[in-house]
Amino acid sequence: MTADDSFNRLDDDDYPAYTMGRAAEMLGTTQGFLRALGEARLITPLRSAGGHRRYSRYQLRIAARARELVDQGTPIEAACRIIILEDQLEEAQRINAEHRHAAESAKPTAAA
Repeated sequence: MTADDSFNRLDDDDYPAYTMGRAAEMLGTTQGFLRALGEARLITPLRSAGGHRRYSRYQLRIAARARELVDQGTPIEAACRIIILEDQLEEAQRINAEHRHAAESAKPTAAA
């Protein structure tokens, strides 16, 4: 990947553009907090060629949500579980909406 390719991917939410230090700074937290999120398997940062953790904007949003819960007094393991369950619920609701839409589209229309 060239430097131009990397620059063009900065708008990609899944592109691992942020180092651990920068991510912690942006979130106003510690690098240890980010490591703990990784140990809890909430987020899994990609690794650079040198083995350094790199975070995407999507992962930073998840980490920010975890920090919000922890700041409210939720233990980190519970915060991670809550976020995982919220994500699963959102996905299930999306799938249900798709099925409802498909079922409504398949219904024969009543003759007037």
